[in-house]
Amino acid sequence: MSENSSGTGAPQPMPVGTHELGATATGSYHDPHSVLGVHHYDGAVTVRTLKPLAHAVAAVLEDGTAVDMVHEHDGIWVGVIDLPEVPRYRIRVTWSEGQDPVELEEPYRFLPTLGELDLHLIREGRHEELWRALGSHVREVGGVPGTSFAVWAPNARAVQVIGEFDGWDGRGHAMRSLGSSGVWELFVPGVGDGAVYKYRILGGDSQWREKADPMARRAEVPPATGSIVTSSTFEWDDDAWLAARAQTDALSAPMSIYEVHLPSWRQGLGYAELATELVDYVVEMGFTHVEFMPLAEHPFGGSWGYQVTGYYAPTSRLGSPDELRALIDALHRAGIGVIMDWVPAHFPKDEFALARFDGQPLYEHADPRLGEHPDWGTYIFDLGRNEVRNFLVANACYWLEEFHVDGLRVDAVASMLYLDYSREEGQWLPNRHGGRENLEAIAFLQETNATAYKRAPGIVMIAEESTSFPGVTRPTDAGGLGFGFKWNMGWMHDTLEYLGLDPIHRQYHHHDLTFSLIYQYSENFVLPISHDEVVHGKGSLLRKAPGDDWQQAASLRAYLAFQWTHPGKQLLFMGSEFGQGTEWSESSGLPWWLLEYPLHRGAQQLVRDLNHLLREHPALYEQDQDPAGFEWLIGDDGAHNTVAFARRDAAGDPVVVVVNFSPSPWHEYRVPMPEAGGWVEVLNSDAPVYGGSGVGNLGRVRAEKLPMHGREASVRLSVPPLGAVVLAPERTVR
Repeated sequence: MSENSSGTGAPQPMPVGTHELGATATGSYHDPHSVLGVHHYDGAVTVRTLKPLAHAVAAVLEDGTAVDMVHEHDGIWVGVIDLPEVPRYRIRVTWSEGQDPVELEEPYRFLPTLGELDLHLIREGRHEELWRALGSHVREVGGVPGTSFAVWAPNARAVQVIGEFDGWDGRGHAMRSLGSSGVWELFVPGVGDGAVYKYRILGGDSQWREKADPMARRAEVPPATGSIVTSSTFEWDDDAWLAARAQTDALSAPMSIYEVHLPSWRQGLGYAELATELVDYVVEMGFTHVEFMPLAEHPFGGSWGYQVTGYYAPTSRLGSPDELRALIDALHRAGIGVIMDWVPAHFPKDEFALARFDGQPLYEHADPRLGEHPDWGTYIFDLGRNEVRNFLVANACYWLEEFHVDGLRVDAVASMLYLDYSREEGQWLPNRHGGRENLEAIAFLQETNATAYKRAPGIVMIAEESTSFPGVTRPTDAGGLGFGFKWNMGWMHDTLEYLGLDPIHRQYHHHDLTFSLIYQYSENFVLPISHDEVVHGKGSLLRKAPGDDWQQAASLRAYLAFQWTHPGKQLLFMGSEFGQGTEWSESSGLPWWLLEYPLHRGAQQLVRDLNHLLREHPALYEQDQDPAGFEWLIGDDGAHNTVAFARRDAAGDPVVVVVNFSPSPWHEYRVPMPEAGGWVEVLNSDAPVYGGSGVGNLGRVRAEKLPMHGREASVRLSVPPLGAVVLAPERTVR
């Protein structure tokens, strides 16, 4: 041992100023590791630990040597280990005289669990796997099991981890600031899976705030707001699905989507039960995909998940993250794709979550003209900030990669694209060019889509975008937003308005049925009948049509047949497939008992058959986005409330669709046909099995070589009242 600098022969502890000791003792020092833990000084090692209310403290080396420590300042104990190198040690604490001592690992003896590359990528906003760096992670460090915590809070003066493991007193678990990155980090030995925690953040206003972890991958069941340390043990069994998905072109594949609010599909079922019941139902019904309304954690169930507080945490209302993985895995093994609603447009103002996270605007823009949403009373993300943009881009990747989700439907895109969205003059700020477009949001959406498609082959990104913003589904390298699909809100509004008219007035609004084909090929479209159309006084899809129960059910069947045969992919909200009679309510669930009645059971059977028809006839999906896949046969017969059109597959084989929205049947109704010869009536929405009146063509017709509307063949049909018939050439029907 070398002689110490004081000349006494005994090494002295590393001196620390009173201010640093005081701040460390209260957990309010930004660099507690510079005080606590071990440090070379005076040829030996100084060790400090914070153990308030302890009676005696010692550092115990691996060989069992105990080095007594002395109380130095307000719960901080100090000792000197007369060795030239930093040893591995534990802290032995006697809490009161006469009690047996306990040995504890010291959080402040561990090096940071984040490397310089992680911090660089976070600063640059380019950490595509942000969830692996920030948040809580069960791990071993130097052979010691525990959990590492890391959080971005650049405006904080101090950050503590609090939880059940420290009695919610974070003084002993103050985190260290990792410089200009704004990240705070701490490894806490002994904390494992299932531990509940929060961050206690000291803002610039000297106020402490308790916050849920923005990167938490599990949360307590609301109204509790704690974050939960979690690690996955789930083993996926969907390799075949993912491999096939990567080779599939979604544009030319069948896609019929069943939109589901999981908590109310069948009330009381969690992820585990849904992995059987929902999967069986969707397979039976023939849908190709399910779309989950948002499953990220949210405090208010009545928001249906659209006001998110835990972007990385599946809602605990329905079970654990691994149980959600099992549900998705079961859907994949059954051949069903999974789309999830994703909400990067805004977030709620709940004090426990992202709002004013470190005492001032951080995730949200500070200027309310840019940072607050007037319609929803929420905050808007500051997408011009690297770390905020990274938080959301990585979140999209997280759901696609960690949960094998096959696509994201991005909510409220229009509200992101325009700075003046839902704002009066003087309530918004123009962009740097003086325009109304939100340039930061546009760049964010482009980056999100490009990154998602790069990292997860075969997925689909879908925009809920209600304006005519150009290039939503154009590739990013061509200046577009880079989405795969866009919801066709125009088709939805036009056709639902038409459906709601008395048939005698429909002839004056015939364009509502046909207008969508004018712009059909400007974007890649999904035709949605979503939850938004069956809530808030809008009534159910069944009740939108006039007439008695039979007429409403027939109108529903005709409308669904029109939707399924129109170019574009189909989406239908749960309950509409069997003609739910009342508005949907998340608090009451679906009225499955209606299936005891023929009209409702018939509607369900029709949707099942439409899904099978879609899969069996490539003409109904292969060229959804190609003008060669559609032609009007009769588009102007408003007087009969009737349209007829042909769909073609990539080989040119046709399917003919005739839809009559009049309550009168049309007999001997002549329709031009793509070719002469025998045609099979492959679907009739008025069939008795669906609850219809049975008007039809006995299953087959023969098109004559009688020219009509520029085509060489035509056929005389019986077209049912408020009904649709679909015909396919005999040569294509097996």
